[in-house]
Amino acid sequence: MKIGKWMLAGTLLLAMTVPHAVHAAGATTPDKTTKYRVYQYNHVLMEFASYNQAEAFAKGFTNSHVEEIGSRKWLWNNFPRYQVYQLDATLPEWQFTTLDAAIAEAKKWTNASVRDLQSTGWAWNNYPRYQVYQNEITLDSWKFLTLNEAIAEAKKWGSAHIINLDNNQWVWDNIASDVKQLLSSGEPAYKVYQGTFSADNWKFASLEDAIKESLKWGNSTVVNTTTNQTVYSNLKTYKVFQNDSFLQDFTSLDEAIAYATQWGHSAIFKEGHKIWNNFASYQVLQNTALIGEFKTIPEALNYSVQYSNASIQTLDRTLLWDNFKKLQVWGWNGQSGADTIKAQVNNTIGLDVDSPSYFELADAGGGLKDNSNADTVKWLQKNGYTVYPLVNNQFNSTLTSQFLADSAAQDKFITALVDRSVQLGVPGINVDFESLAGSDRNAFTAFMTKLTAYAHLHGLVVSIDLPRGSVKWNHLSAFDHEKLGSLVDYVAIMAYDQFYKGSTSAGSVSGLPWTDGGIQEFLSYGIPRDKIILGIPYYVREWKLDAAGALQGNRTVLMKDIPALMASKTTTKTWDKTFEQYKIEYKENGFTYVFWLEDEATVKARLDMAKKYDIAGVAAWRLGYDQADLWKMILQNK
Repeated sequence: MKIGKWMLAGTLLLAMTVPHAVHAAGATTPDKTTKYRVYQYNHVLMEFASYNQAEAFAKGFTNSHVEEIGSRKWLWNNFPRYQVYQLDATLPEWQFTTLDAAIAEAKKWTNASVRDLQSTGWAWNNYPRYQVYQNEITLDSWKFLTLNEAIAEAKKWGSAHIINLDNNQWVWDNIASDVKQLLSSGEPAYKVYQGTFSADNWKFASLEDAIKESLKWGNSTVVNTTTNQTVYSNLKTYKVFQNDSFLQDFTSLDEAIAYATQWGHSAIFKEGHKIWNNFASYQVLQNTALIGEFKTIPEALNYSVQYSNASIQTLDRTLLWDNFKKLQVWGWNGQSGADTIKAQVNNTIGLDVDSPSYFELADAGGGLKDNSNADTVKWLQKNGYTVYPLVNNQFNSTLTSQFLADSAAQDKFITALVDRSVQLGVPGINVDFESLAGSDRNAFTAFMTKLTAYAHLHGLVVSIDLPRGSVKWNHLSAFDHEKLGSLVDYVAIMAYDQFYKGSTSAGSVSGLPWTDGGIQEFLSYGIPRDKIILGIPYYVREWKLDAAGALQGNRTVLMKDIPALMASKTTTKTWDKTFEQYKIEYKENGFTYVFWLEDEATVKARLDMAKKYDIAGVAAWRLGYDQADLWKMILQNK
């Protein structure tokens, strides 16, 4: 993260080694900015620059959709319209686009129904209306939708009868009348109960006679007094609830549905199973509070985008969409000392990732300079911070070129770096190699390929810090942003030093339009948004100009020191449209001093920028340059 060095050194090296004719080649670099994001449910799968590619990819998954990143509009989805249930159970594969396909599956199962997710209640069901008995015996397979189907089965058996399940009446039998008379005149074998009560005259020799009596009484049963088994039930098994309040029960499913439809948020239970409801399929929540219900996904989306921390979920609590995302906030320490790191971190709130400067390329032979401190790492992790130690190359181009030319040296360095990181118990590392020669482009990419592979093998996340350059000449630099972005887990944009220590004119260290363009630049390389971290400068460069306006020098002023500096001088403050920042000037001893203000407002503007492009987060260069008050704003806006 060394301020200003990469720009000057990189420019000189490029000028010396690359013919001017090559510069034109970079001007036609295609824009690979991802514009479409593919999700399965609310989980991101991939991003694409081309809509056709996004849709083709999404079609390889169930319950997927293509979203326009900027607007979060759904452009395509294959969420099913119909869902099959057996009682209240369903399976992921029981989801269908068409009603015919859903019915075909539902017909394979008893007590099945098809729900139209864009409506309420059922679109189809095969809950039985008739049940066949042979005397007291019945089977699950002897339940039928129509009387004709039931009769066809009953005719296969002697002494069979059929019960209409809508009213529990005996509606058909193949028992001869003389046999019925004989059965009625025998010894009583059946007793009718209403709950636990039974009257003296509720004893019958014939099952049919017992059933006829039972039908006179609600919630009654017939018991075989010899076996003590319940052989018939006139119970009201369909119970209607509104939310958690019981309303009424029914013998007939059709009557229960007709009644339930009169009430919002109603459901029908059968033997503890919620088999029917008229809830809208898509519920919108803000945090955990229900704030809306909708029959279609577009309606739910149009409503939910108006709220922060909103989500859309199905009735079975499956998340389809949310806007819960918060920016990750990283901070570089620029130091390895335990007390310094603790003091810097204690000055923050809302910090997620801390990156102490623990490792360095010691020599061309791959030696590792290790300033890590296991106790500090444990302290940081105990206090809730993710630790990604930084490793640099001393910003020495000659040393780095020699190192990159030696495969054995790289292997030695990579092994030592990763093994020590694993030993420390950190989950990842941050690579900050700067001031590289343009001729080392391929060698550096190869090195990062090896490093990332070995780190991933050991479960480590790899992030890399890359300069905010230009698509016009990036192909001439040592950093192949596109390939590096495909290798690592995070890419931090060093979006500062627009005007650096060696600049020949005064300007902002990081003008907001220039920063915005930097994010667009990294996106144009095809780097996924969820990998990009925007670097934010916590410093300014103060320029010293003589009476004629000629540049005499510059110095770095830390953000935390700016208020005191301004209070001690007689300053003028003017808005600069070019940098979209305030320009601060004061005069002293015949010289004019000028800088472009970095403060809470510019930091918030960069947070807003990160949100606008939906990138992973931001990173502060560096901790210790900041005031504590700044972090309250960051916490509230992350």
